[in-house]
Amino acid sequence: MMRKWQAAVLGVLSITARPSGPVEAADAEWGCQVLLCAAAVNPSWHGIPYCVPPMVKLITEMAEPHFSWPTCSSAGTKAPGYERYGDCPAGYSVGYSSPDSGNHSTSEPDLCVKSNICGSGGHNDGGCGETISQPRPVRGQPYYFDIRQSSGSAQRFWFDLNH
Repeated sequence: MMRKWQAAVLGVLSITARPSGPVEAADAEWGCQVLLCAAAVNPSWHGIPYCVPPMVKLITEMAEPHFSWPTCSSAGTKAPGYERYGDCPAGYSVGYSSPDSGNHSTSEPDLCVKSNICGSGGHNDGGCGETISQPRPVRGQPYYFDIRQSSGSAQRFWFDLNH
């Protein structure tokens, strides 16, 4: 049974399929193999024997000088996006643990901050100055591809490169 992610990605790859038959994952160029495997969910690429070699090759080559992401021209994708941190909880905004004196950050946006928190009595003189913060959640799968669907909309597929 074909999973939703496989149908979405193979549909994109079929644009350049051989006219004589359907596209097979093993026929794809390396960049398309990476895209297909990165889009795998339940199981992720780690649990798909076909996906391990191209993804390990990717991880290995990322350590090389002048690395550039393999692309999948038939899918119109380039390098994936990367978002280390997830969203802050409702009511919190993104903050920084190490702002510099010029009110600009010298660190990553690694905190979730909530300002104007009042004490338990709820009485104040026009505003509360208390600010609380918590570490911003780190994504387990920080890389993503936005893959255009036949409807014209894009679907985001998150993945990791942990080996």
